[in-house]
Amino acid sequence: MTQELSTGVVLAAGAGTRFGMPKVLGGDGDWLRRSVAALHDGGCGDVVVVLGAAIVDVPAPARAVVTADWADGLSASVRAGVRAAGDAADFVVLTTVDTPDVGAAAVRRVLAAARASTSGLARAYYDGRPGHPVVIARRHWPALLDALAGDVGAGPFLAGRDDVVAVECADLGTGRDIDAR
Repeated sequence: MTQELSTGVVLAAGAGTRFGMPKVLGGDGDWLRRSVAALHDGGCGDVVVVLGAAIVDVPAPARAVVTADWADGLSASVRAGVRAAGDAADFVVLTTVDTPDVGAAAVRRVLAAARASTSGLARAYYDGRPGHPVVIARRHWPALLDALAGDVGAGPFLAGRDDVVAVECADLGTGRDIDAR
């Protein structure tokens, strides 16, 4: 069996209007470092950070992708991240920069569930509440990209399906996104 390759995507392009500044700057850059480490240590051989409202140096081993249309909302960031995954990746693992307690263990768990499923789709849940990371197999990328619009990510695409593996991760963290300072 060949090793399936995964690209981790940190969605970090927004202006963070409710937060008062771009969240990629949150925790003096610690949130970004944690997100990159979670994806890399969780099994992603490639890590992409999608930037837009603020352009920052990204920590190794990540690479930056800047989306010019970041103001269109989260859909623009997801689109840029999935496209940046390129032809080598079998899975994309999406997470947001404003969920700093999502660590490598959650990424490993959700990625393993997606790889083991027939659908290739899995999403972290925290006490029954959907969260990140979200894992999507390559064969679903065209439909995902077609479904993206406005300031929402993969949620509507996933909500319309009955084959997404729900992976409980509350024992690993809260998974809560931070919207206020």
